[in-house]
This record gives sequence, structure tokens and C-alpha cells, in this order.
Amino acid sequence: MVPSDMPVVRLRPGESRRIRAGHPWAFANEVVLDAAAKSLPPGALVTLAEHDGTRLGVASLNWRSLIAARLFTRDAAVAIDEAFFTAALERALARRERHYSAPYYRLVHAEADGLPGLVVDRFGDVVVCQINTAGMARLERVLLAALDTALAPTAVVLRGDSPVRMHEGLESEVRVVKGAIDGPIAVEENGVVFLADLCAGQKTGWFYDQRPARDVIAGLAAGRTVLDLYCYSGGFALRAAAAGAARVTAIDSSDVPLRLAEAAAARNAVAAACTWHRAEVFAEMARRAAAGECYDLIIADPPAFVRSRKGLKPGLKGYRKLARAAAALVAPGGLLFLASCSHLVDAPAFAAEVKRGLAAARRSGRILGSGGAGPDHPQHLFLPESAYLCWQLMDLD
Repeated sequence: MVPSDMPVVRLRPGESRRIRAGHPWAFANEVVLDAAAKSLPPGALVTLAEHDGTRLGVASLNWRSLIAARLFTRDAAVAIDEAFFTAALERALARRERHYSAPYYRLVHAEADGLPGLVVDRFGDVVVCQINTAGMARLERVLLAALDTALAPTAVVLRGDSPVRMHEGLESEVRVVKGAIDGPIAVEENGVVFLADLCAGQKTGWFYDQRPARDVIAGLAAGRTVLDLYCYSGGFALRAAAAGAARVTAIDSSDVPLRLAEAAAARNAVAAACTWHRAEVFAEMARRAAAGECYDLIIADPPAFVRSRKGLKPGLKGYRKLARAAAALVAPGGLLFLASCSHLVDAPAFAAEVKRGLAAARRSGRILGSGGAGPDHPQHLFLPESAYLCWQLMDLD
């Protein structure tokens, strides 16, 4: 659809200030959702305009969603077609190639790369796409064509199993739409090879966002005893073992990623240094504390404790509880790394709960570093939610 043929959807009077200031979303209570707007299919491309008709750009509209409109461009004359997608992918690729010499990274980070509702992770010549909005789902065909032009991948997986799709009226699905995936894919990072399940693993099968933190942990692991909580398929554990950790104990509640981690440990010749345990993390921490165990370096990188605003208060208490329980297992003078990937929990709120947890454990120490995701997960300048990851590294007395 050319821009001149797009329906015009207007904001309510006085509701354009935030979008004018750079935010890429309009919420349902900010948009005139009249009969004409509600007659459009979810995800339809529209010209978004102020109440007086001044055009603000091209957006996808899903009047059933809390986030009703998501801007693709502020140029209302631009067509959202294969050429648009190809140009966006090529810009995203150029940004990543400034930082990474090997083709293992997040290629598209949704709004931060100008493609709302889309995540693309690259695994060599295989790509995994998360399509999380109705607007992006309607553009699947042009996305796939643009991926062929920009990257020519041998295989493409569409991971449509994110819970956020439910809010967009989309069904859960996983499809291999090009090529074939015959098993776990090898992922290379700083000389270590991991194994990722691209069709059934969490998110896209791997967590590129914690690469900077894994670099930090690897630099501290030599000669230390390490406990990796919520280890998934061994990102932190294997980097620590490869860096010369004396012993690495890794715990997760899921069996399949643990088997992938164990296989990767053998592949990297560090199996002798690693032990893998399937257990519920809080119960296992309590058991080990009761047995008097302690470790020189503990890593706790859990799944999101907060998934909605309603879950904010109990989720914050969860981070406090995690800090308290993990601190009880840190040897005097040892290191504790804690992380949050809950987009509703900003870094100050997370840090406050960590302090409360450490105080409850009667431990003190120093913050040695803090951070977030790497440059392949850029933050949209006016969308704080795109900076969802935060972590702290501390040494404890």
C-alpha cells in the first residue's frame, strides 16, 4: 500500500506531545478509535496524524492492543515495503559489523532498529525471527524477502511463541520457513562454542544480551570455585570453565538446556571442571547453605521475575530474596553477580532490592561494576523499555 492510500488515524486532542518528543508508540487511550479505525484489520498500516490532521508518520495499528500504534517512520510519504525493510536490515547489519567480527549477534532489536515488534538473532548463516506484533505479522512476506536480499541466510526460523503475542491477538507457533534445522546450532563467543536450540529453546534459543557480562565473569573466574544459578545452556558456566575456574557447579530447572551445556562442555574440553544439576534454584540454594557450602564466585541470572505491572511488587521481592539467598553462599571476599531482565524493573529499583537482600543476609561489600546488554541490543533513545537488562557485580565481606 502506498502512503497516499493509507487510512488516516488521528490522535485525541493534546495527545501528540510524547510522540512529537520522540516516543515511537501511541497507546489506545491516546488514539481516536472510532468505527473507521476499528474496521481495520489488526496490524494495518496507517498514516498517524495529530487531531488537526498534521501527519506524524506511518504506523501499524492494532486497536485491540494497549499499544495501539507503533511508528515505522516519521516520514508519512515513505512506503513500508521490501525496499524499506532491506534498507533497515542493512543499516542494522552495518551497526553490528562495527562491533563484531563473527556473525553471531542480535541483528534487529525492534524499535531501536526501526522495525517495531521484530527481533532477529543471527547464528552464522541461520537467522531466528521473533514477530511479536500484528503489524509485523502482516509484513512477514516482505521481511523474508528483505532478509534474503540483505543476508541470504540458508535457514530462517520464525519463533512465534512469545507470550506477548497474546496481547496482539496472535497465535503461538514456531515455523522453519526456509532451509532446515537438524539439531542444535553451534554459537561461537570468544573462543568458546555453545549449543543453542533454535526451535524450542527460550526466546530465540540463545541470550546474546549477556555477552558483556560473560566477558567480565570470564576475566574473574581463573582459580575460583563458581556457582552458576539459572545456568540455562551454560553461557556463564562454560565461559568461566574455559577461563580456568577451579570448579564450576551449574544449576537449572530444565533438563534439555542442561544436556546442551554438558555436550558443549565436552566439546570445549572443560567437562572435568563442570557439574550440572537439575533443581529448583531457591530450594537448591537453601539445601547447599544448610550443608555449609560456599563459593568464590556466584552468578544468578534468572528469567524475568516481573512480566506485568501487576507482578511488579512480588517480582521486586523475588530479586530481594534471590540476593539474600545467593549471598549466603558467597565465601568471605567472594564475588556475587546478579541480573534482572524484567523490562519493568529499572536499574535503580533492581539495585535497591539487591541492597535490601544483602542487608537481610547480613552481608556487606562493594559494587565493582554494573551494566546491561551489549551494542547489538541498542536502546531506543526515547523508549526506556528497550533497555530491559541490568546487572551488578559485587565483592562481599
